[in-house]
Amino acid sequence: MKFGAMKVHRRKQLLLVLFLVAAVGGATAFALMALNENINLFYTPEQIAKGEAPVDRMIRAGGMVSEGSVVRDAESLKVRFVVSDMKDADVTIEYEGILPDLFREGQGIIARGQLNEEGVFVAEEVLAKHDENYMPPEVAAALEEAHRKDGS
Repeated sequence: MKFGAMKVHRRKQLLLVLFLVAAVGGATAFALMALNENINLFYTPEQIAKGEAPVDRMIRAGGMVSEGSVVRDAESLKVRFVVSDMKDADVTIEYEGILPDLFREGQGIIARGQLNEEGVFVAEEVLAKHDENYMPPEVAAALEEAHRKDGS
């Protein structure tokens, strides 16, 4: 047998293994790309104000609705309000649609949408807490972190 010569059945096995490795690798790559496009990362008002949040990409933002910040359009369902981290950072959110029944000033919310070039968060969905004891975990963690930084 010459160096580099391969039996026919071995060559077929090698091609089959290479094909399977390529197919599994391609399927994994497509699955990871799909998951990456559908991920919605949470950003606090402080992170958005610092410019850490991506522009024109679906994200979630949350915080407490600032007192006196809710402005409703008289002729449509457009609403504009400010969400704060109860420290220094604020984010203006625009939403067009029916807000949850429990939405009000001084309440924790999470909005899903995109940050535009002007730094305004354009929401597609707004979620409000469902009772007095509940706050979305991301908002609670962000507020706790802000208070920890403020106290130390």
